[in-house]
Amino acid sequence: MKLLVLGGTGRIGREIVAQGVARGHGITAQSRSSRPQGLPPSVAVAPADPQDQAALAGALAGQDAVIYALGFRGRGEVSFFSDTTRALIAAMQTGGPQRLIAITGVGAGDTKGHGGFFYDYLIYPLFTKNLYADKDRQEALIRASRLDWTILRPAPFTSRPGNEPFHILNAIAPGTRLSSVTPAEVARLALDCAEGGLHRHEAVFFGHGVAA
Repeated sequence: MKLLVLGGTGRIGREIVAQGVARGHGITAQSRSSRPQGLPPSVAVAPADPQDQAALAGALAGQDAVIYALGFRGRGEVSFFSDTTRALIAAMQTGGPQRLIAITGVGAGDTKGHGGFFYDYLIYPLFTKNLYADKDRQEALIRASRLDWTILRPAPFTSRPGNEPFHILNAIAPGTRLSSVTPAEVARLALDCAEGGLHRHEAVFFGHGVAA
């Protein structure tokens, strides 16, 4: 497959790029820089502002699917995720590939309150609440589009695989707590969805923890 990875030089994006190359895919990594460091030699780079619809349309040419792995660091009101997603959807719906895998996270939609004590009561209210208000807007845009979409909501990131069972959930019951997932596990599921058409028109919550 030919895959465009938005945010291909970020923490999750680099893992998707590396695993995608290992699986034999043709990978294009979107980056704000024309010469990002540390990418495999076979990876094409699309230097583009992810809020620029015309630039995204150029990067989409010839691709089979898009994996959205953009991140944002900032405080206060945030519109980055909805702005970039609005531009991407417009570009995809006017001639680009139709398959979109978008990585959002725990705190979006009905995953709020299901990331474990530390995340739910410290990280979310103090650091990520505004980000996830915008990710809710992002998810709404994706659901309203005509695209062949999948939304992936990973548990809080960790560097080591958790000891608890790994779950992939499209319904979240009271008492569910998924508190860890590695970037490698996120990348693996994103690529599985791109390759196999998994979880079409579903928003799935995944990671290690307890599923009630």
